[in-house]
Amino acid sequence: MIYFARYAVVKLNFHLNPLLKMPSGIISIEYIPCKEEFMRKLSLLVVLTMALAVPAYSQQNAKKEAAMLLDNEKNSISVFQNTADSVVNVSNLRKSKGMFDMDATEIQAGMGSGLVWDTSGHIITNYHVVDGGDSFTVAFREDQKQYKAKLIGGDPKNDIAVLKLLELPKNLKPIIPGDSRTLLVGQKTLAIGNPLGLDHTLTTGSVSALGRKIKGFGGVSINGMIQTDASINPGNSGGALLDSQGRLIGMNAMIYNAGGAGASAGLGFAIPVATIKDIVPQIIQYGRVIRPGLGVAILEDYYAARFGLREGVMVKFVDPKGPAGKAGLQGITRDRFGQYYIGDIIVGINTDSIKNYDDLYSTVNKYKIGDKVKVKIVRDGKERTVDVTLVQI
Repeated sequence: MIYFARYAVVKLNFHLNPLLKMPSGIISIEYIPCKEEFMRKLSLLVVLTMALAVPAYSQQNAKKEAAMLLDNEKNSISVFQNTADSVVNVSNLRKSKGMFDMDATEIQAGMGSGLVWDTSGHIITNYHVVDGGDSFTVAFREDQKQYKAKLIGGDPKNDIAVLKLLELPKNLKPIIPGDSRTLLVGQKTLAIGNPLGLDHTLTTGSVSALGRKIKGFGGVSINGMIQTDASINPGNSGGALLDSQGRLIGMNAMIYNAGGAGASAGLGFAIPVATIKDIVPQIIQYGRVIRPGLGVAILEDYYAARFGLREGVMVKFVDPKGPAGKAGLQGITRDRFGQYYIGDIIVGINTDSIKNYDDLYSTVNKYKIGDKVKVKIVRDGKERTVDVTLVQI
């Protein structure tokens, strides 16, 4: 080892321990006199040599550290590095006007996550993230700019919405859709989002259960939900749930928390990518989802219960020109004295029992526009069946 004095070089000769492969004691000390000019040049040479050696050592050290990582760790790192740029931060802005202000100002009313769907600038997120917003901004990883976006449309019942960027960043990296229909309980999951405003946070877990039927933002149950124990918190909504290949298997939407604090309790639910792939193209094309329907309006379950209805759904209104009207279905009527009379009660469609509006919504959505179904109704205490052709609603 060499130390520099002002006009000399002090050389320490160490004994090398063959077992430890490191110096273990000083054998001798050499004092080498030198001129001042030589010392300056030698010092500069040593400094330059050390400066060049540090990056090489850092690279070697990084390679050694990487080699020591577990396979599961390597997989998580790889998925995050390849996918994080496809996850964005979505801000919901609303106009607010003070008592003495003439001009309205925009304030942030909410924040969530979103996913880059295509290179055209479509961003998908949860409907509840953008609900009630007047304008929206999207932020990308390692990009300080806030990009403005407009709402193309959405489907509240499935809690899915689509935004369109008004200005595109230099590089858009769409998320890669996977297949939620082939998932198995126990598979690894990775969630990327912006929980509590902490952008691009990665959490890992597994598929805890499949096919969950969870009541969503739109007041009806979303079928096929993926349950995961990957930590999901407020702000994760609209973010990605990925498999170990970095493919999108679901969009994080909600959490269950018995404590009521709004934080993760290991019960997170994601909308399956199969549902997303079916709905998003419709929203992009039409601004909404095209669904089959009977051509009737249904009385809300709460009000139906006030009529004494315990099972089935009550028809509130029938479009006389629609298929239900042509099949003879009747809605609620009122006589000239103001007396109301209950409408037909739908109790089944084909082989499915209908106990509430949620059942009706889920059952009808299994069919396509133009399909003919047998609708079981109760009128005046008697059950009957009528054929109805489903129409676009």
